[in-house]
Amino acid sequence: MLRDNFNDLFYLIVVARERSFTRAAAKLGVSQSALSHAIRGLEERLAVRLLTRTTRSVAPTEAGEMLINNISPRFDDIEQELISLTDMRERVAGNIRLTLGEHALHYALWPALQPWLQQYPDVNVELSIDNSLADIVSGRFDAGVRLGEQVARDMVAVRVGPDWRMVVVGSPDYFSRNGVPQTPHELQSHNCINMRLPTLGGLYAWEFSRDGQQLRVRVEGQLTFNNLSSRLEAAMAGMGLALVPEDTVEAAVGEGKLVKVLEEWCEPFPGYYLYYPSRRQHTAAFARLIEALRYKG
Repeated sequence: MLRDNFNDLFYLIVVARERSFTRAAAKLGVSQSALSHAIRGLEERLAVRLLTRTTRSVAPTEAGEMLINNISPRFDDIEQELISLTDMRERVAGNIRLTLGEHALHYALWPALQPWLQQYPDVNVELSIDNSLADIVSGRFDAGVRLGEQVARDMVAVRVGPDWRMVVVGSPDYFSRNGVPQTPHELQSHNCINMRLPTLGGLYAWEFSRDGQQLRVRVEGQLTFNNLSSRLEAAMAGMGLALVPEDTVEAAVGEGKLVKVLEEWCEPFPGYYLYYPSRRQHTAAFARLIEALRYKG
């Protein structure tokens, strides 16, 4: 029975991931009618409906979802073993395209990527630094790096960094002239350096949390930037307060150029994830890159 169903089970996984017979058929290199016939034959042999079909979409039934969740990891394990076997006789080479934000590059990716590239000199990696939530499929990227909360549920996500937090900072000169805010709400009376969101075009609302209490504060100020480095420079120049990743100001804080405030309202949150649309059809280079970047803390 396994021999009869093996290919059809694999087809089922692809259809469920793509949510479309058309897209799945294109990815598998078979006709849509042949794919539909294979799935229907599988359902008949198992005597259970596995997919719900409409004119616009395809989705697993409860039974189909349970079956897919149970067998997908096994297919993935088999594929990874085949990739490993191929790697034993093939040179690791090729091109990999990634999209990620400015902070993700320096904080999560670069420390692991630099030695990995030296280990595999025949692999070329293109990094597109873009703080917007780029569509990795239409942009023809192999993967992206974003915060876990920003990754779509239909993507495969691999954690590549530890928890981290945002902190409010200002220069000693700024605080001597304007005082120190004691609560996030008091930021509304300070000159704050805003960040323009590239995806929606709006201003980022500063987010805080303390003992389970979530708080979003809309701040105002003379300066607005769409990049991190400019906000840091402006804060060190005494031009206002900035909300920035803590690791980016550790040196400046240690040197007395910046001071952190409202730390009790700045709790850590889950870090960055590498995400991509499917576990299938990885090149040897991409499979090894995933393992090199995977967070092991």
